[in-house]
Amino acid sequence: MATREEHLLRTATKLSDSLDAQFDIARLLQLLVDDCTELFDANAAGVLLATPGVGWQVSASTSERSELVGLLQCRVGEGPSVEAALTGDVVSVPDLRHITDTWPRFAVDAHRSGYASLYAIPMRLRGAVVGSLTLFRDQTGDLNHADATAAKTLADIATISVLQSRRTEESAMAQRQLQRALDSRVVIEQAKGYVAFSHDIDMDAAFRLLRMHARSTQTPISAVAAEVIAGRLTLQRDQGC
Repeated sequence: MATREEHLLRTATKLSDSLDAQFDIARLLQLLVDDCTELFDANAAGVLLATPGVGWQVSASTSERSELVGLLQCRVGEGPSVEAALTGDVVSVPDLRHITDTWPRFAVDAHRSGYASLYAIPMRLRGAVVGSLTLFRDQTGDLNHADATAAKTLADIATISVLQSRRTEESAMAQRQLQRALDSRVVIEQAKGYVAFSHDIDMDAAFRLLRMHARSTQTPISAVAAEVIAGRLTLQRDQGC
């Protein structure tokens, strides 16, 4: 049987493998929460993500109860998990019965979850907010120092992997946008050459002819150019060209 240290090392290795072709954020976060409940003094775990353009989302959980606590915080926009993510500070709640003054809207329903305490760890890197990892416990009290330190390490590794994945997606999107722009330019240049040859005009005049048709029909000039090259559109020479 693997020792706790070996289990920790194996989990850390899996969490850091964001360059794997099969990398999937949802699977990584589920691995994080599942292993946290096995490794630490926690009965459940959950991850709250700040998703760009969407807001707070429960992205992984080990139980319906822990998911509910996360959803409650998403709904009211406050709670220990939200605070940890926004401030970058660990938020320890040794007794959930005593949170009314701090998070009144969250406290109304949090008591029904059945958990007695929780420990929220920020998932941030140099100002970039990813979310938070929260460990839920059925007994009151603070999480022990060893577990808190190890859980913070795993959360930090997962944070780097999530940010790396997002940057990879953004880079791929930028590459696709650049390629579309280059492809569009090639099509327009080809159409300019065809129109210039067909009407015995220079390239500047050919471009003006393409542009005039695009504006008059409210069609992207790249689409007009593609139609010309395909032979589906014949432009009439304007007297000004």
